[in-house]
Amino acid sequence: MARQDDSGARSGRGRHRANSANGRSAPAGRRGPRATESTASAGKVDRRIDERRKEVTRARRRKWWIGFLALLGMALVVIAGWALLHSSLFSVRSMSVDGATPLVHDEVLSASGITTGVPLVSIDTAAAATSINAIPLIKNASVQLRWPSSVQITVTMRTPVAFVPVGAKYARIDPTGRVLARLVNPPTKFTPKPLEMQLPGITPGRPGSWLPDRAGAAIKVATRIPPAFRDQVAKVIGNADGTVTLQMTAPVTIALGTAEKLGAKFSDIAAIIAGTSLHAGDVVDVSVPQASTITRGVG
Repeated sequence: MARQDDSGARSGRGRHRANSANGRSAPAGRRGPRATESTASAGKVDRRIDERRKEVTRARRRKWWIGFLALLGMALVVIAGWALLHSSLFSVRSMSVDGATPLVHDEVLSASGITTGVPLVSIDTAAAATSINAIPLIKNASVQLRWPSSVQITVTMRTPVAFVPVGAKYARIDPTGRVLARLVNPPTKFTPKPLEMQLPGITPGRPGSWLPDRAGAAIKVATRIPPAFRDQVAKVIGNADGTVTLQMTAPVTIALGTAEKLGAKFSDIAAIIAGTSLHAGDVVDVSVPQASTITRGVG
């Protein structure tokens, strides 16, 4: 019995060792495939990350090339446009001047600085207009580009309201007192007709200059004389004391006094001319409106 028990015990211990051995080996056998799967999964993740990185890099390169090609295209368009605008297709082939008299037509063209063959895109219209406005006879000028190949200049001429004898010539004067020109004949082909103006002690300067302020009263009168008796005025005389005298064609002298209240004074003159017999040498004083006096000439 003792041997059997001993044998059983050994057999039991053997089985226990076997079972222990089997117990240890079994888990080891089960962990092997899991480790392989984990490694494979990690490998797949790494490949996906790598592919993603490559895709981002490729996307960045595509964006760079797209931007580069866009800039290149824009540069080519700009260069082509610049070349086209500076070609003969868009250069000046004709010019026109509206509003200018033959006296200044060529001067206007010259002052503009614009010549045929110049690209329209390079023309400074404001600078050209400023140069034209410097011509004494020009009141206002505008320069417009007419694509594809023409330029239109439009000017407004200054109109003389009076002329002042200067030696053997006559200086044209506009309503602002500007000297427009010096010509050998008095201006007559204007509406209203410019009047001869005498300014003792004042000599008009070069064309483009202005008369001194002392001439302002005579200029104002010459500008505002009504058409009803304008043709009967021979001369407008600006006196040194600032008063103005009209020498009529009769000849009758009219003392206007200052250049104030001209409307009332002109009404008095019209009434006197219409209702009173005037004789050569008479002096009509209307310096005080509605209180005019007549001094009869001698003889």
